Amino acid sequence: MQLQVARIGKPHGIRGEVTVQVLTDAPEDRFVPGTEFVVEPAASGPLTVSSARWNKDILLLGFEEVADRNRAETLRGAKLFIETEELDEDDDEGWYEHELVGLEARVGSQVVGKVTALNTMPVQDLLMVTTPGGEEILIPFVEQIVPEVNIEDGFILLTPPDGLFELNSDDAGAPEEEGTD
Repeated sequence: MQLQVARIGKPHGIRGEVTVQVLTDAPEDRFVPGTEFVVEPAASGPLTVSSARWNKDILLLGFEEVADRNRAETLRGAKLFIETEELDEDDDEGWYEHELVGLEARVGSQVVGKVTALNTMPVQDLLMVTTPGGEEILIPFVEQIVPEVNIEDGFILLTPPDGLFELNSDDAGAPEEEGTD
């Protein structure tokens, strides 16, 4: 199985470097010179990292197979993957998006939606859960709110604080009616 670690953006400069959207927690381990990536679309790869450097908050990669800006332009939007055999399957440090998307979201035995995305944020990750009515709810992916992830049985268990689903809904801006004294 393969794990996506980046998506190629626009070319940078004239020597074939490209910007990349980083989709991994460990860019310093994933983007070292000599690393070979499987590429989607396959016709664009494989690609071997020749250089990796940061320009402010943007990672710039150079590839042995890319000599100029014209070739770099053809890579725009391509996805970079690593083989997951090099990953420890017993790693309990976290979950990858491809493992979570499609899982049922349950509160107790009630299905409240399906996981449609994992948003990796600097402070904490957020699960995007789409309700049966099509509403998108962001759930903080922390143990107190998501105490169980069961890949084998296809669900996550949620213990949302009161109001989480209401706070995230489209009518969150509507003022709540309060009794008057």
